[in-house]
Amino acid sequence: MSAAILSIFIPTFFFVSITPGMCMTLSLSLGMSIGVRRSLHMMWGELLGVGLVATAAAAGVAALMLQLPQAFIFLKLGGGAYLVWLGIQMWQSKGKLVMPEPGTEVRQQGNLQLALNGFITAIANPKGWAFFITLLPPFLDQSQPLAPQLSMLIAMILLLEFSCLLIYASGGKALRHLLLDRGNVKLMNRIAGSLMAGVGVWLALG
Repeated sequence: MSAAILSIFIPTFFFVSITPGMCMTLSLSLGMSIGVRRSLHMMWGELLGVGLVATAAAAGVAALMLQLPQAFIFLKLGGGAYLVWLGIQMWQSKGKLVMPEPGTEVRQQGNLQLALNGFITAIANPKGWAFFITLLPPFLDQSQPLAPQLSMLIAMILLLEFSCLLIYASGGKALRHLLLDRGNVKLMNRIAGSLMAGVGVWLALG
């Protein structure tokens, strides 16, 4: 893959991944409650789930692009509209992607249970499926073999996802006092929702 494509893909996906969602919220919550070291067990489970989702989405996208290239237009429009809807939900502090309200307690869990929670959260995360299906095609060159391109993109996705999980878990304790204020949580949800909707518009119209 060309350096020009990667120079766009890396900041784009980092922005998408760093946006608060189900997995990042889980990492933040665990960082606040059990610390970064124990949160690593959740992270490897989450990365396994992300890799599975990315591979499944990439296989579907590759098959679609090879057999029905014109369907990609509808895929982009549908995915963009879905992300805009998620952004509106986050702005209104509704849905599963919002930051947790103050006072939420995280129950003590074993290492395998933490990993399982991360895995389930990743494969059940609608944001992940939507992003992989809508973000991957614009960075693929149909004149080149798709498998090597997808392998490289998925590897970079996992590295960026892990970096973002570490950022959220590490920031959990630092943000503990800030997030005790419900007004601050609401503001963060609105900022995240605006960013989410912006990505949706970019995907649909780009």
